[in-house]
Amino acid sequence: MKKEQVTYRFCPYDGKVLNARREISFEIRLTSRLILDEICFNWNKKMLEEKINRSIQKGNKEEFASIREEYLQYIWE
Repeated sequence: MKKEQVTYRFCPYDGKVLNARREISFEIRLTSRLILDEICFNWNKKMLEEKINRSIQKGNKEEFASIREEYLQYIWE
């Protein structure tokens, strides 16, 4: 049996170039989404804690109670 031989010739293409878009894998999308969610959660939690601390320093009980309720709903698991 004869072995086949393949020869390639490269010719310059003069037409319009098409750019293909590569899909991002599910694992990478999921991981990036979880990381962004964690960053947002930590930032929001930090902001609520700072608001609580400011209301304690001011001595404003009404503001403290409203922020405390929001904080408890936020961290409830």
